[in-house]
Amino acid sequence: MSQRKKRNETFAWFRAIALSVLIVVIVRTFILGNYIVDGPSMEPTLYNGDRLIVNKINYRVSQPKRFDVVIFHATKTDDYVKRVIGLPGDTIRYANDQLYVNGKKVAEPFLKEEKSRMLTGQLTWDFSLKELTGKTKVPKGMLWVMGDNRQNSSDSRVPQIGFISEKKVVGKVDLRYWPLNDFGIIHRN
Repeated sequence: MSQRKKRNETFAWFRAIALSVLIVVIVRTFILGNYIVDGPSMEPTLYNGDRLIVNKINYRVSQPKRFDVVIFHATKTDDYVKRVIGLPGDTIRYANDQLYVNGKKVAEPFLKEEKSRMLTGQLTWDFSLKELTGKTKVPKGMLWVMGDNRQNSSDSRVPQIGFISEKKVVGKVDLRYWPLNDFGIIHRN
């Protein structure tokens, strides 16, 4: 094999590897992300150590929907996974373990398993946005998020978190890929 042919072949391999790395960087930065659940706040939907694929492009072309499971920047160093409960303009209230959005009862089927395990008490304590935040509605460009493990979740009910800016949402959780026995799509309800 000639020297020139070896150089061309080496350059072709280098170009293919560089292009592959570039594609992976673009996909991970702008389209899909890999996250690991840290803590019990989303049980029984997600558990500590679950590995997730997050769709980062979804909310660039659409708006979050009620009950989407999302990853958001909670602090400069930490990302949280929670469920969207309130959308911009919504009034949110809980009374007797029942969610009311804009004055209407809204079912939360993803909490059924957790509620059935309880012997006494409420899974979600009574509150209204006005009581917790002084505001009657979720402000424009903001979301109200909560963990499914309502008794053990730092979420919008905590003053340090409060309303979440839609701009801080990294993306929608689409898939759990680990552990393998729980592999599957994360549904809204």
